Amino acid sequence: MKRHEIRVVAGVIERDGMILVGQRRAGDRFQFKWEFPGGKVEPDEDPKEALARELTEELGIVAEIGEELARYEHYYPGKTAILLMFYRVVSFTGEPKNHVFESIRWETRHKLPEYDFLDGDVDFVRRLAKGLFRSAAGT
Repeated sequence: MKRHEIRVVAGVIERDGMILVGQRRAGDRFQFKWEFPGGKVEPDEDPKEALARELTEELGIVAEIGEELARYEHYYPGKTAILLMFYRVVSFTGEPKNHVFESIRWETRHKLPEYDFLDGDVDFVRRLAKGLFRSAAGT
């Protein structure tokens, strides 16, 4: 990890062929942009543990985090580099409830590119929509 780099984890939560995404609240940085649930990894925190913690905070679920699907750096102009790590959520208990987003939505992977995602997520969304990552169900 580079010095001053911010580590961010995001979870791909899938159920019945649909993927859960959240929209940032009005007044937040990048308001109304869509993203995958997750957040910053604290210093000395394991990324999978960070994602499990974030999903509990954001959605009130207890999640089992699976394999890493993608990892890359993204640079917002004038900001510190962000290392984005996307993980499959293998399973979860509890029904996702919106604790931090403007709204949450279950959507098919093919329709995700129609959403206004954060710039850092756009490449991953395109790859996900093309089926470059197999779902937990193997499709």
